[in-house]
Amino acid sequence: MYDFKPDTALDTGERYRQLCQAADGLTAGEPDAVANMANVAALLWEFLPNLNWAGFYRVGPSKSGGDELVLGPFVGRPACIRIPLGQGVCGTAVSTGETQLIEDVHAFPGHIACDAASQSELVVPIFRDGAVTAVIDLDSPEKARFTSQDAAGLEQLAGLLAGRI
Repeated sequence: MYDFKPDTALDTGERYRQLCQAADGLTAGEPDAVANMANVAALLWEFLPNLNWAGFYRVGPSKSGGDELVLGPFVGRPACIRIPLGQGVCGTAVSTGETQLIEDVHAFPGHIACDAASQSELVVPIFRDGAVTAVIDLDSPEKARFTSQDAAGLEQLAGLLAGRI
C-alpha cells in the first residue's frame, strides 16, 4: 500500500518535486500505460489542492477516421469521452504542442465544458518521438488557480511520463 500525503505547507516547487518523485517511484519499470496514468491521476489529486478534475486524454483513432483525444484515467466527475483535435483547451494543447494555462475557461474560445464548476484549466502535452501522444489535464473551480510554476511542474511530470504511458 502506498501513502503519498504531501505536507500542506510545501511551496509549489517542492510540491512538484515530491509529486514527480512519487510518480517516478510508482511508474518506473511498469509497462502498463493505463496503470501508470491511473496512479498518476491519483497522485495529482493528492498533491495539488483546489482541483475538481485531474487526469489524462490520449491521442487515439476517432470513430470517423483520423485522430482525436480519448478519455484516459482521471479523478473527478464524469468527463467528455472524445474531444476533436484543435477544439477546447485539451485539443488546442495537442494541435499547438504547447501548454495551455487558462485563467478563465469561460473566456477561452471554444471551451468544452465537461464540468460546469470548472473555472480554470491547465493542460500539458506529453510527447513521444516528437509527437503528442496524450495530455495531462487539470481543472479547478477557482479562477486563475494555476500559475507558471504549476505549468513548469506539470511539464516536468509530462517529461517523466513520456516513455511510460
